[in-house]
Amino acid sequence: MTFHDEIAGVLKGVRGVVAPAEWRMGAWRLRVSADDLLRVVGGLIRDLGGKVLLAAGEDGPAAGGMSAHYLIGVTRASEGGPPSDRWELVHLTVDLPRRAPAVPSLATLSFPASRFEREMRDMLGITPAAHPDPRPLVRHGFWPDTFYPLRHDAVVPTFEDDGRPFPFRPVEGEGVYEIPVGPVHAGVIEPGHFRFNVLGETILKMRARLYFTHKGTERLFVGRLPADAVPLAERVSGDTSVGHALAFCQAVESLAGVEVPRRAKALRTLLLELERLYNHITDVGAIIADTGFPVGQMHCLRLREALLRLHKRITGHRLLRGAIVPGGVRGLESVDGAIVGDVDRVVADFEEVVQICLANTLVSERLERTGRLPADVARDFGVVGYVARACGVAHDVRRNVPFAAYEWIDVAPVVEAGGDVQARLLVRVREAREAARIIAVVRSDLDSSPLRVDLGALAPFTAGFGIVEAWRGRLAHMAMADEDGRLHRVKIVDPSFFNWPALSRALEDNIVPDFPLCNKSFNQSYSGNDL
Repeated sequence: MTFHDEIAGVLKGVRGVVAPAEWRMGAWRLRVSADDLLRVVGGLIRDLGGKVLLAAGEDGPAAGGMSAHYLIGVTRASEGGPPSDRWELVHLTVDLPRRAPAVPSLATLSFPASRFEREMRDMLGITPAAHPDPRPLVRHGFWPDTFYPLRHDAVVPTFEDDGRPFPFRPVEGEGVYEIPVGPVHAGVIEPGHFRFNVLGETILKMRARLYFTHKGTERLFVGRLPADAVPLAERVSGDTSVGHALAFCQAVESLAGVEVPRRAKALRTLLLELERLYNHITDVGAIIADTGFPVGQMHCLRLREALLRLHKRITGHRLLRGAIVPGGVRGLESVDGAIVGDVDRVVADFEEVVQICLANTLVSERLERTGRLPADVARDFGVVGYVARACGVAHDVRRNVPFAAYEWIDVAPVVEAGGDVQARLLVRVREAREAARIIAVVRSDLDSSPLRVDLGALAPFTAGFGIVEAWRGRLAHMAMADEDGRLHRVKIVDPSFFNWPALSRALEDNIVPDFPLCNKSFNQSYSGNDL
């Protein structure tokens, strides 16, 4: 019996579903009543090792009701059974009334789910009943209480900041004081407020307040044709143009029921690995600079520039934009085989720079045991990407839910056990070498199949999903279309949504001057989080 068949058997025995489980468009689909949601999700987490990958509210078409959607990755077939490298996806839908919509909170089962629920409450007015944290997540103090921007009938009000502070818990204790930082910073970076509770120089607690750059991104997708929405997906987080465009296109392609040609899958993989490579090299340089050794960063920036020029040569854009489209790729009819040698030279140079930097005790002593995140905390927080793998958590969507050329190219997750800044740096270094390997394999295996296929009609008012292991980690897009093929709802989950909260835990018992170094080793996106 296959893993798929075992999961089918388990799902058929789930009590409380409105309709039987159906395998469609790459996921098991179940419609669940609100009363049974907590029990069903609890069973998926307990019996199938489930992880909440995405949760989103939806304002239904026309005068219909509302819905809550949950995407869960399941990893084993029975309680106590052996874990599996491969996940299957389970999509739960809960139908809700438009008047006073509510779902039972999943906060006791999943920390990421608790944050998705707060987001649904802020953006659509869907109440998570019995949620332990009543504070807003996205909503700032000057939003009117009755304004829910993702409802179709929402009218943008006049915003007036009444000066109410965000309700941070007060600091108490002899000798404990606060250091507020931001949201406006000294450097040219995006805004975020960080409030440190400090004893001497030791950080007891750091609490972050984000969403100062909320842009209404998901609402901007509504009404667009999928092809016209790709440039918006590319700009969700500028350093992840390929990752977000690919996840969005995969979600749309699942709605169309099309299979992307093998050559297009290979070229998409090449672009994704190039994006991973230039970002990892950039990050390593920035981490080295924050130890007080800027010469390392200068060399990494030199190598980054070489890669950006290579991107321009391949796609016509330094950030690889415009190449990924629904149904495949465009503008990549001839990909010069010389890029493999170019990439290998950059990676070899990069590894030499890293070796020189780590041999310097000024650098190594700042990296070791700084900003350590324990593995159990990483799992509880649902941390993803290089932050998780640096804690020994071997999650990598390229292996867990293979997509693009990873369907036939095996990828072993790069894992370090330390959980500190040094481990997060070493994961990046090793993944840079792995990216070069994958680029070489893909380039040598290009066939003569088409670059793209036509989408055709999209299944209306059905959720399609795209999941990608981008350079920061797992990101997901949910796309729904209306009866005219225009986008009805798009939900985006950047890796930063999962990783930002864990930064606070990694900072505990570190000193205040180590905050920039810890923060850079996480390097989360404000824009990708603050949609």
